[in-house]
Amino acid sequence: MIKYDILNGVAQILLDAPPVNGITNAMLDTLMARLREAGADPGVRAIVIGSAIPGRFCGGLDLKKFRESSPAQVHEIVNKLYFQLFELQSGLPKPVIAAITGAVRGGGMSIAITCDMLVAADDCTFGYPELEVGLLPSIHYHHLPRIVGRHRAFDLLFTGRVFGAQEAQELGLVSRIAPRDQVLAKAHELAGVLAGKSPELMRLGKAAFMCVTDNGYRQGAASAVDLVSAVFGTDDCAEGLAAFAQKRPPRWGRP
Repeated sequence: MIKYDILNGVAQILLDAPPVNGITNAMLDTLMARLREAGADPGVRAIVIGSAIPGRFCGGLDLKKFRESSPAQVHEIVNKLYFQLFELQSGLPKPVIAAITGAVRGGGMSIAITCDMLVAADDCTFGYPELEVGLLPSIHYHHLPRIVGRHRAFDLLFTGRVFGAQEAQELGLVSRIAPRDQVLAKAHELAGVLAGKSPELMRLGKAAFMCVTDNGYRQGAASAVDLVSAVFGTDDCAEGLAAFAQKRPPRWGRP
């Protein structure tokens, strides 16, 4: 489910779980293990995270497995996605670049935002569809308003509308845009530039940058994990996940 290579001092980590790179506990464990491996390897100076699935970066949580999970398992996977992955990424002494070559949804947005830079295909799309399936994009309530502003964040998070790479860049979510067939090369080009810097200064600089820009993320992540875990126990969450599995519109209950 993860492909790992080292190319010219850059660790390349590609999500490879067809058809949409659905997020599972096993995927997150493997992703974090590879990040730790790259972080500890003195021959690696930068990291690129991308996808081996054409037209997809990550479609979010594997909802079939998520629906079948126990409350404890839900808490475990959301804690890994929201908290542990960010803690690992922010503590890495090396820059991490996301190469977005296709659709990014839900939890895929969570993986992307843990990276230091995002290079996106000019035809890729983004979205927060959690409310459509009975969930909440709770971690994004914390960070997104700080990036794009309160009202634009509310629009994206509560309508669940799909938006493209150009809008994502204008909002400050994407660093660079390139044609799809050039995204991975562009990400490696940027990684090469960063890899050419002093490793010690990169380590110190990234640590300082993460400290200054944390903006209470750790505290927010803890409350976001608890919120998703609480939502999982609601009737509307059960209905949303069932509707998704049965490919029908959800029949929401009344408050």
